[in-house]
Amino acid sequence: MAIIAIGIDLAKNVFAVHGVDAAGKAVLVRPAVRRDALLELMAKLPPCLIGMEACSGAHHWARQFQQFGHQVRIMAAKFVAPYRLSGRRGKNDAADAQAICEAVQRPQIRFVPIKSEDAQGRLSIHRVRQGFIEQRTATINRIRGLLSEYGHVLPQRAEVVRREAGQCLEDLPGWANTAIGDLLSELHRLDERIAEYDRHIETMAKADDRCRRLMSIPGVGDKTATALMASIGSAHDFKCGKQLAAWLGLVPSQYSSGGKQRLGRITKAGDGYLRMLLILGARAVVANANKKDDRLSRWVADLAERRGYWKAVVAVAAKNARMAWAMLSKGEAFKPLT
Repeated sequence: MAIIAIGIDLAKNVFAVHGVDAAGKAVLVRPAVRRDALLELMAKLPPCLIGMEACSGAHHWARQFQQFGHQVRIMAAKFVAPYRLSGRRGKNDAADAQAICEAVQRPQIRFVPIKSEDAQGRLSIHRVRQGFIEQRTATINRIRGLLSEYGHVLPQRAEVVRREAGQCLEDLPGWANTAIGDLLSELHRLDERIAEYDRHIETMAKADDRCRRLMSIPGVGDKTATALMASIGSAHDFKCGKQLAAWLGLVPSQYSSGGKQRLGRITKAGDGYLRMLLILGARAVVANANKKDDRLSRWVADLAERRGYWKAVVAVAAKNARMAWAMLSKGEAFKPLT
């Protein structure tokens, strides 16, 4: 069997495999391969192109298959759906594997960079920290909701809730006092865990020379730098900075036809966490632009005045993404505009 491309539909226990030869004929069709037999099956095959959807475990399997000499490509699920011959009505694991096999051979498909174990470990710190932040926000909202039942309406600011919720405990009946007191204790515990993970990220940023270079960009701190490094590495999977900005969803969506260009809102494609970090950093740059007199600050202030605050924020975030690509791919340091 001269297999040149294989599509694998990943799952927890049972996988679907579809392989084709140079003529496009299916020569390996396995609609049900158990988890413990998948690695053995790939080890017996000659080196070929393997495609998978970006999902849980995709990077782990990609690293395993690369050890056998295979060329592995991971792609977003939305790029696979158009190649499913039977459409939505005929969706099953075998059809998905066939569509993945077809999509991975298309040269215009954009693939997801394969992450190392260390990069995934660094990203897990970010993910757990973000989960703690979401729990803290939910806890604060729960405290505000319960206190409003007893006539204590607090503003949304977290600092005010921490300060005034404790003062309201004496006015609450027994069981309500117990519930609010436990929530305040949980809120304090979450604050400590988030501060601990902030120190982890700070340590990672200080230990990596490339992160320190990225942090010299205005609007890029330790969290953005470490997340970028763990997600894109040396950025060699992107041909240019504009392609990285498009992958992050920081470019306008197009509805152009008949030679007339129509640009809409940003696409919001790609990694929403990275995009959020870049947007938050850009907001700080725009907020302080009027207080500085360098070339970048003058450009930001003029853009905000001409195009509006949010368009200026997105423009700064996209520019930071392009500068980050240039610094990572070429190994250069940040050079401020004079």
